[in-house]
Amino acid sequence: MSVLPLVFTSGWASGINAYAVVLLLGLFGATGLTDEVPASLQRTDVLVVAGLLFLCEAVADKIPYVDSVWDSVHTVIRPAAGAVVGALLAGQSGSLPEIAAGALGGSTALASHVVKAGTRMAVNTSPEPFSNIVLSGAEDLGVAGIVTFAMFHPTAAAVVAAVLLATGIALLVYLWSRIRRFWRRRAQRREEKRMGAVRGAPPY
Repeated sequence: MSVLPLVFTSGWASGINAYAVVLLLGLFGATGLTDEVPASLQRTDVLVVAGLLFLCEAVADKIPYVDSVWDSVHTVIRPAAGAVVGALLAGQSGSLPEIAAGALGGSTALASHVVKAGTRMAVNTSPEPFSNIVLSGAEDLGVAGIVTFAMFHPTAAAVVAAVLLATGIALLVYLWSRIRRFWRRRAQRREEKRMGAVRGAPPY
């Protein structure tokens, strides 16, 4: 069976939470649930690091504005993780060229990362923190559920991931005005801090 659906699904999930993807795939491989996972993802040190980073993301991702900073830092990390995981899965399966799998996993991760980051910017226009917590929890559960589902029904999971990605892109287009407002508010706060620092500077 081609590993293409699993590469696509893991790429989509990596764009949302790359550490959860690495951790879940590694655990599934280590417990013998699947033989599609390469040994490099099952190593104890990889699982420990992925677990610790997953916990860090679980906290940072639920704090307004901190989540957007975290997303900015991961603009390169998540697509790179999607590409690496895709290439490793293809190398393990042998049914898809590693370069093609890496390109698919990386580009899918980039697309879902843009949707995630953009949606968070829109949510951060609301002053209350509960929407961030609910959305982050839903994302974590969604990644865990779909990656687990992909172990048993890879094609169906890929279809679900594709529908969620397309829905996310449509939602992002709809929320674009709120995202622009977020960036204006952020620029205004920076300007206010700069002016405050200038006014508070001692005269010479």
